[in-house]
Amino acid sequence: MSELTLFQNTLRQYLYFFLALLLGAILIIILKVIILKRIKAFTKKTKTDIDEFLVGLFEKMALPLLCYSVFYLSSRYLTLSPGIDKAIKICGMIFVTIQGIRSFIAIVAYAVEKYWVKRGKLSAAVTHNFKTLMTIFKIFLWGVGIVFLLDNLGFKISAVLAGLGIGGIAVALAAQTILADLFSYFAIFFDKPFEVGDFIVIGDFLGTIEHIGIKSTRIRSLGGEQIVFSNSDLTGSRLRNYKRMAKRRVVFTIGVTYQTRLTQLKEIPDIIKNVIENIKDTIFDRAHFFSFADSSLVFEVAYYVLSQDYNKYMDIQQEINFGIKEELEKRGIEFAYPTQTLYVNKQL
Repeated sequence: MSELTLFQNTLRQYLYFFLALLLGAILIIILKVIILKRIKAFTKKTKTDIDEFLVGLFEKMALPLLCYSVFYLSSRYLTLSPGIDKAIKICGMIFVTIQGIRSFIAIVAYAVEKYWVKRGKLSAAVTHNFKTLMTIFKIFLWGVGIVFLLDNLGFKISAVLAGLGIGGIAVALAAQTILADLFSYFAIFFDKPFEVGDFIVIGDFLGTIEHIGIKSTRIRSLGGEQIVFSNSDLTGSRLRNYKRMAKRRVVFTIGVTYQTRLTQLKEIPDIIKNVIENIKDTIFDRAHFFSFADSSLVFEVAYYVLSQDYNKYMDIQQEINFGIKEELEKRGIEFAYPTQTLYVNKQL
C-alpha cells in the first residue's frame, strides 16, 4: 500500500512530506507562542528598546521565512516535476529578496531615527526631511534588489544595464539643474547650514525659513511675501544665519555740539558705560570720542546684546537711547544737528 504511486510520488513520500510539514509548523508555533512571548516580556523590562525592535523585526521578517523554509524542506521528500520545482525556487528567491530588502530598510530607518533622537534634533522639519530621504533610499534599494533578483533568475540584464547607463547619462545632462538641487538638498540635510525657523539673510533678501524641499527652499520675508530659492542657489551663496547668533554686537554713534566743554566730553564715555551696564542682557564693550565731524563731535559706542531676538535688541537700543539722552540733559550737554555758520567780513 505504501508503494502506491500518485503523481510520481508514493504514499510513503506524501506521509513524510506531511509529517515534516506538521513538525515544522509545531516548532514555529512553539517559537512564536512560547519562546517569543517570553522574550517580549523580558524586553519590556530592559531600559533600551533595541531588543524590542530586533524581536519585532524577527517576528515580521524571519518567521515568514521560516514558514517558507519548512515548506521547502518538506517538499524535498516529494518527486516534483522540473516546472513545479523551479516555480518553488523562484518564489522562494523572490520572497527572500523582498524580506531582505524590507529588513534592511527597517534597520536603516531605526538606526537613523535613533541617531537624531540621541542628538535631540528629531523635530517636525527633521522628520519631514527624513521621510523624503527614506523614500529616495527605498526607491534606490528596491531598484538594486530587482536587478539582483532578475540576474539570479537567469535574465540577461547586462544589455539593459548598458542601455540604462547611456540613458542615465542623457537624462543627467538634460536634468543637471534638478540633480544639482537634489544634491544640494542632501548637503543642506546633512550639513545643516540652516533649518526651518531660522532667520537668514542672502544678499538683498532676508526672512524666515518655512520649508526645505528637494528642489527648492521657501522663505517668508519680513514684508510677508514668500521667496522661493533653488537649493543650489542657497548652498552656493554666502548667507547669514541670525538664529544661531549667540549674541549680537551693536555699534552706533552719537554727536554732541562743538560748544561742549572738554571736561564734559571726558565724562560722556563713562555716562554711556553706566547706562548700558544697568540694562539687562547687555555687555558693554567700549565708548570713545571718535571724530570731529562737520557739525558735531562724534562718539562711537559698541556693546553686545545677549539674545538673537531682533525685537529684544531694538527694545534694548531704545532703552539705551532714552538713558543717554536723560543723562546728557541733566548735565546740559546738547546733541548736535546739522548746522552751518556763515562768517561775513565787512570791508568799508
